[in-house]
Amino acid sequence: MSNPDELLVAISAAVESERSNQMSLTVVVGGAVITGRLAPEAVWRERVAEVLKDSDRLGPFSDVFTRGQRGNRSGRGEEPTHLHFHLARILQGSLGIPETGGMYRVAIKDVSAWTVGDLSYFDR
Repeated sequence: MSNPDELLVAISAAVESERSNQMSLTVVVGGAVITGRLAPEAVWRERVAEVLKDSDRLGPFSDVFTRGQRGNRSGRGEEPTHLHFHLARILQGSLGIPETGGMYRVAIKDVSAWTVGDLSYFDR
């Protein structure tokens, strides 16, 4: 989408202002289906930094996620530009990758379709 969907921006702003991670969302970005729960950007950054910090090889990159945190932008009148997913999966056939869920950052302007809810696939 060249112009971000206003409703999707409003959902993201509500997640940021409430600091909640209970909003489930499924989006299509570049043909990929990503499903999971939204998190406020600051919470998402903290969690990614924690995971990286625990890695011997990737530990030095954790600072990138904690430096210059933007925090809650809704109080400053800025609209969110990205969705921050946690416990998210890229759906491929009957698989969700990764199975346990990952951390994804998606530009709102790149979302071509979306729905409320977390999609699950079951192989019958």
